[in-house]
Amino acid sequence: MERVGLVGLGAIGAAYASRFADAGVDLRVLADPQRRTRYAAQPTVVNGRDYAFSLSDGSEGPVDLALVTVKRAALGEAIELLRPCVTERTVVLSLLNGIDSEEVLAAAFPQARVLLAVSVGIDAVREGRQVRFTSLGRILFGEPANPGPEADRVAEVSELLTGAGIESVVPPDMVHQLWWKWLINVGANQVSAAIRAPYRVLQDRANPAREVMIAAQREVIAVANARGVQLGEVDLERWLEVLDALGPDNYTSMAQDALAGRPTEVDSFAGAMVRLAAELGVPVPVNATLYGLLKGAEAV
Repeated sequence: MERVGLVGLGAIGAAYASRFADAGVDLRVLADPQRRTRYAAQPTVVNGRDYAFSLSDGSEGPVDLALVTVKRAALGEAIELLRPCVTERTVVLSLLNGIDSEEVLAAAFPQARVLLAVSVGIDAVREGRQVRFTSLGRILFGEPANPGPEADRVAEVSELLTGAGIESVVPPDMVHQLWWKWLINVGANQVSAAIRAPYRVLQDRANPAREVMIAAQREVIAVANARGVQLGEVDLERWLEVLDALGPDNYTSMAQDALAGRPTEVDSFAGAMVRLAAELGVPVPVNATLYGLLKGAEAV
């Protein structure tokens, strides 16, 4: 793989873009005219280093890997930016939170190969054009079951990420990993956004917010099991181990949005939980409460 197209130069997108740039990868950051003007006028600073990424409207030709790191509300815009440069040879990785972005991307790009992917353990924070992180975490990705028919293309992506200094793992059951990441987001992102708090509050065993996070995540386990996805307490414990390794003074992306007065991803988390739970007959009172609180805060 030679050429990477990235859409979404927020905290996570900029962190990964910096690694690609450091490794000399042919990286294009796709953006609309207004963002390109803004990015060109003010370089992105990642961990104290200036980056003048190559900016594109997608018209320069195909990319081998399309990395989507926008928020869920901007997915439609990202698809239009990618449309000119996605071909049958393109692999698409979506690092969006939630469990449905791959389906949307696969419908938009039937000619490409859309793999399942999640980013775990990254604690990047953005303030204006300044991005910092203490942990880059790792990307879990692949086909629903690995190895699969596209094993060679998965291996090419893995080689590209490794060469850029980005840790990646191809798990046997990627559907399980997708739901595990959703478990993380539904609990940690929403509770941190509701109380506008950094990771250290959720790391504190004595803080009641940690118990609310865990209760919301146990509801994800119940919904997943009703859908035939085998999540369990071992997956919750695995998340708590990851949580302890994150920078205590950093914030989830959703808490950053809440602090900045931006719309949050509550519809992709509690909103989706409430809808799925209603279809499956599973009670999710914690998520229903979080949905009301976060939507109410957005209205204010």
